[in-house]
This record gives sequence, C-alpha cells and structure tokens, in this order.
Amino acid sequence: MDATHPLAVVTPTLDGDVLTHLALTRAAFTPGQLARLLPPKSRGENQDLRPVSVEGVRKVLNRLAHQGIVTATRVGNSAVTYELNREHLAADGVVALANQARTLRTRLEEHLEGWGTPPVYAALFGSWARGAATVDSDVDLFLVRPDDADEDEWADQVDELQHRVSRWTGNDARPFVIDETDLPPMATEPVLASIRTEGLTVHGDPNWLRKRVKPRRLIKRNMETS
Repeated sequence: MDATHPLAVVTPTLDGDVLTHLALTRAAFTPGQLARLLPPKSRGENQDLRPVSVEGVRKVLNRLAHQGIVTATRVGNSAVTYELNREHLAADGVVALANQARTLRTRLEEHLEGWGTPPVYAALFGSWARGAATVDSDVDLFLVRPDDADEDEWADQVDELQHRVSRWTGNDARPFVIDETDLPPMATEPVLASIRTEGLTVHGDPNWLRKRVKPRRLIKRNMETS
C-alpha cells in the first residue's frame, strides 16, 4: 500500500491522485488549484519527480465528470470547479480507498484493544505517521510492554500483529518494543523524541509518552543549567 497514492492499488494513473484529494476534502477546486495540491509524479523509473500539469489535471477531471463521479460547476464566465459526487454509486469505494491510512490506524486500535495483555502504550510512527509511506515502507509500531507481561504470550501477540498488518497493507510491520521499566533510561533517545512528536497513538493515553519523554530542547536546556 502507498499512503501517498492510496488509489494506486487500483490505478497508477493521475486519476487516482485526483480522486484521492477530492475524496479527502469536501471542497471544489479548479484544475489549477488541484494541480498545485497533488503530489509530483515520476517521469519514469529512476527519474526525477515533476509537478503535475494543469492541463493533465483538467483532462482527468473532465473524464471523471463524464463518468459522473465528479461534478463540474461553472463559476463566473470561464472558471469551472470540480468536486467529488458523493451520491455516485462508486463514491463510497473511492472514499474508502482514499482513507486507507486512517483505516489502518482504526484497525490497529481495535486489534490492540483485544489483546489478552495489551501494551501500556502503542503508537504508529515513521513514514506512516507522516503520511509519506510508499509500497516499500515498513509499518513502524511502537509498543510498550507491561512489566508483568508473560513473554510467550506477548511474543505470540506481536507475531500475530505483524502478520495482520502485512495482510492489511501489503507492507512489512516493524515493531519497536520497549519494556515499561526500560523507558526512563532511554527517554533521551532521538527515536523516542520523534515518536513523541510525530507518533499517532493507537492504544493508551495519548499523553502517556509526552509525560515521560521531554522535547530535546528541554533536555538540552536542563543539561546547560545543571
């Protein structure tokens, strides 16, 4: 799964990116406005990325409008705006595909809630938390293991989680597991600061990690004044 081009699972063309943006917003756009918002496209394998052309977006929008999935509205004498027709029979499918990253987070929350020994805290981090994941990106998961967790049960739970995430996304899952008692000595580690800042909580109190891992600027200030 490619979080930057979620409809690539059914179409690798510009149509997918256009539909994704229209599905994730409830606004109408001119081709020029939409072209500036869409991610750049590759010129080919191992080639540089290039901005999406306004004319290319206009052709896609007109084709989609002809299919009825997009509504075209004339504004003024010449401008035309486009938005997703959410009454179209295909609209629910398009919205679901566009929201795959959000659905992944929901599934993680539901799955972790059902663990016999749930984590003290869990978060999705890395490229998936930033919305920059591609088909080659691992799904990075931060898990805080309770001190009283049974090792075999915990290992089985983590293995099952990795399997499910791979089935859900097609991407490998990479759990980063820390025991609850080991967190304080590691609180200054850069990776934990990154998770604190960018991580998306999928189990536990969203403020749990923030209370235990200080921003690096505060750590540096405390070291300078001590």
